[in-house]
Amino acid sequence: MTLLADRERLGALTQDLPSRASRLVPFVALVLDLLVIAGSLALATAGRSSAFLFARPADLSQSAAYLAPIVAVGWVLMLVIRGAYAADVFGVGTEEYRIVLAAGLLSAGLLGVGAYLLHVELSRGFFSILFLVGIPAMLLARFALRRLLQAARRRGALGRSVMIMGHAPYVDLISGVLGRQPWLGLRVVGCLTPDGDDGLTQAGVPVVGPIRNVAAAIAEHEVDVLVFAPGAYTSPSQIREAVWELEGRDVEFVVAPSMTDISSERIKMRPVGGLPLIHVTPPTWTDASRWGKRTFDVVGALFCLAVLSPVLVASAAWVKLHDGGPVLFRQRRTGRHGEEFSCLKFRSMVPDAERRLTELTTDDSTSVLFKMKRDPRVTRPGRVLRRFSIDELPQLINVLRGEMSLVGPRPPLPSEVSRYEGHTARRLHVRPGLTGLWQVSGRSDLSWEEAVRLDLYYVDNWSMIQDLNILLKTVGAVVSSRGAY
Repeated sequence: MTLLADRERLGALTQDLPSRASRLVPFVALVLDLLVIAGSLALATAGRSSAFLFARPADLSQSAAYLAPIVAVGWVLMLVIRGAYAADVFGVGTEEYRIVLAAGLLSAGLLGVGAYLLHVELSRGFFSILFLVGIPAMLLARFALRRLLQAARRRGALGRSVMIMGHAPYVDLISGVLGRQPWLGLRVVGCLTPDGDDGLTQAGVPVVGPIRNVAAAIAEHEVDVLVFAPGAYTSPSQIREAVWELEGRDVEFVVAPSMTDISSERIKMRPVGGLPLIHVTPPTWTDASRWGKRTFDVVGALFCLAVLSPVLVASAAWVKLHDGGPVLFRQRRTGRHGEEFSCLKFRSMVPDAERRLTELTTDDSTSVLFKMKRDPRVTRPGRVLRRFSIDELPQLINVLRGEMSLVGPRPPLPSEVSRYEGHTARRLHVRPGLTGLWQVSGRSDLSWEEAVRLDLYYVDNWSMIQDLNILLKTVGAVVSSRGAY
């Protein structure tokens, strides 16, 4: 019995190690920031003999000697004041980068104004090198730390345990969202429901008890994050009282509203009389049809055609020489507002692929999409072209024609559109894309429901920043080849 108890205690300790280790992340960030500041100060001091430094070397060396610790302490202090070491800024969102940038600019401004008011001999070159190098270097260091943190979380390390309170359907919804984002490091250990019946929710989340036993459940499962989902309480005052009850415990509280798939750019929190009101702006798909995005598409397509022309020529020659068939495969697709167009691709299958499709499908198939790993119709060149998405590059011509965009929902077949149900047709509000959220999220590995969810999210939350982010992520998705077949 003693050995069994020791094993259980060891297992509990091991399970809690990721949560404890995650508390070291702010300290690691502080060390990185200090190293960047020290390196920038050293580089700025070493450059004192450059032609654009106007202070005499002796004066500069003397001023740098006492300015360096003041700058280092002041810069770190600005980072602390701005919240750069708060636990919730690491690993997700752009808030961390905004804080680091603002703290760097504020430090530069205070140093410049202070040196002027106190008549301190400060070289303009020293000042320029310090911040023109230091701020970007600090942003890059934070980016590297984020990638390492996300990679560790995907492997199950440096995570935090989550307990969800509310009705079971909302518990399953939130648990599913967190499960799709393993890089967040949020591991759902259980939930509390109004009735608290023992067992599992429909999605398999353990029910650890009723909501009234929240304090005992938090202590027993050593929870780091408590999520209030719809149904957690019948009145706002009960949520406040629950926070009071757990006061003093090292627990983060999160309130999940009863709405999903809305980007942070469309949400603003404005407290009114102590009541936090969430303001949601309308869907932004109309902005995706304006001249700015179209100009970006045309310029981007022309640039890609110029840069990738050797790849296009080589691919066309390989397809033609392999079996003598046509180089391009033209297929009817449905574009914006339901208008059909001829979508271009390098042919990656045998010439009679459409006829042989009936041999591979079944009459009782209910899937809207037909995707098959190791499709026997794919040719040898086609496997390589598909793996790196080279087969889709001729669609740059579709972009120039105005039939497609560089970024957008996946272009559907007319047969798919005829089987749309509910709000799925909202995908057709914008031009289909050469790449999109579906491309950077798994491509053919995605289920039909997940692909539709991503496309609708893109349509409702379009922004140019999101397009640029998707284009950058597309490079990684193409290189990894995940879901390409």
